[in-house]
Amino acid sequence: MWTDISHRWKQTSLKSFVPLFLVGVILSVAIAACSGNSENAASTNKPEASTVAANKQDVELTLVSFAVTKAAHDAIIPKFVEKWKQEHNQNVKFNQSYGGSGSQTRAVIDGLEADIVHLALALDVNRIQQAGLIQPGWDQEIPNNGIVSRSVAALITREGNPKNLNNWQDIAKDGVQVITADPKTSGIARWNFLAFWNAAIKSGGGEQKALDFVAKIYTKNVSLLSKDAREATDAFFKQGQGDVLINYENEVLLAKQKGEKVNYSIPDVNISIDNPVAVVDKNVDKHGTRKVAQAFVKYLSTPEAQVEFAKVGFRPMDETAPQTKKLAAKYPKVKNLASVSDYGGWEAIQRKFFADGAIFDQIQSRKR
Repeated sequence: MWTDISHRWKQTSLKSFVPLFLVGVILSVAIAACSGNSENAASTNKPEASTVAANKQDVELTLVSFAVTKAAHDAIIPKFVEKWKQEHNQNVKFNQSYGGSGSQTRAVIDGLEADIVHLALALDVNRIQQAGLIQPGWDQEIPNNGIVSRSVAALITREGNPKNLNNWQDIAKDGVQVITADPKTSGIARWNFLAFWNAAIKSGGGEQKALDFVAKIYTKNVSLLSKDAREATDAFFKQGQGDVLINYENEVLLAKQKGEKVNYSIPDVNISIDNPVAVVDKNVDKHGTRKVAQAFVKYLSTPEAQVEFAKVGFRPMDETAPQTKKLAAKYPKVKNLASVSDYGGWEAIQRKFFADGAIFDQIQSRKR
């Protein structure tokens, strides 16, 4: 899918438009100006490039996001498009791509020309930054360090919860089949892993106890490591695999909205799952879409957009805001909520747990 989007953007980026300035300049000067701006439209990090699309009647943006945000964006995008049309008399079309956060990150690095990325964890945005596509400081451009959606981890069980699975210790019991995504391809899977680890640490155990606990889950109880959160959900609900699914709370609430009967619990010891958004600087300057892209990114933090996130299961960033206060009341309070910063930030977490040869790979090697 993303190759088609990329191809369309490559074609679009070759086109440019320069408004006619009725200042009495001669034709030859106007032609020279057009030629100069044509080069700027295809350049990177040039101020002129960011204004090209702003002068067009229509503009296209490519949003690349992780799988479980689709329902929220389906509601938010039309509202932004209408608002932008009213304020700027310009039509905005969105090309959208959804998948596992890790896979989406690699796709952008490999050439999918996203204007905006909304990913499962800041580490993935940092990887795109390290590839030279996003400028440093992206997390300071909007409120909440770039975080626009938030959730916690949930345990989803079979009807009646026949195996009485209510907390992290329960899923490590013998004979329990666990469904979760693969940390190598899915952002939520890294959150799940961190939730397991955090539960062991918060129970009073040290590093070795945490390692043994998490290793028991992955080597003995995990019956499926899916590509992404959506695939894990389908395996559990549609294919009937597993006794418990570890997933975002928002996935549970969205499934309930669709009429599915869902048995679930939110463990009191949990992890704050924070999902960031960022403008892909190199691509918006190439496409001339910076102004519109930045506006959309900022719009995701507004009360109007946060209401839509909350409607499909994401915890509002501001639970006290008038628009989101009532919606926030449906989310159970978590007594012991950890954050990524408790474990040194995503760069440290990546090195320790998910880099090649790190703890997750060491655990997987025990299966062989």
